[in-house]
Amino acid sequence: MKQHAWEIVRYVINGVAATTVHFAALYSGLTILHLPSAGLANLVAALFGISASFLGSRYFVFSETGESILRQACKFSGLYGAIALLHGLVLFVWSDQLEFDYRIGFLLATILQVSLSYVGNKFIVFKALKA
Repeated sequence: MKQHAWEIVRYVINGVAATTVHFAALYSGLTILHLPSAGLANLVAALFGISASFLGSRYFVFSETGESILRQACKFSGLYGAIALLHGLVLFVWSDQLEFDYRIGFLLATILQVSLSYVGNKFIVFKALKA
């Protein structure tokens, strides 16, 4: 397989792992901690998913960038902060305002998140340094 294809495979694996962490935290927030809002629970859960995603992206998906971890963490935080707010807004509108099932809203918001995060990670956060 070509390098780009392997990068996408690694991105998918990392994304599934991070999404699993995110959903587990969301589910726990709603069913164990009984948080009153799916939007609020999702924003809290996003912090866990984002952390897992950063570590996987840095060390597993885009490991050839050579840029400092602090610089990447700052760019990643900005990108994922914006994506988390959008994810939370989608879930808030879907579940809290429209009263649809939060699991379907989570899936829709996650599809949007995956698309935005791959492009942002590849071209902004973990772009390869030019020789």
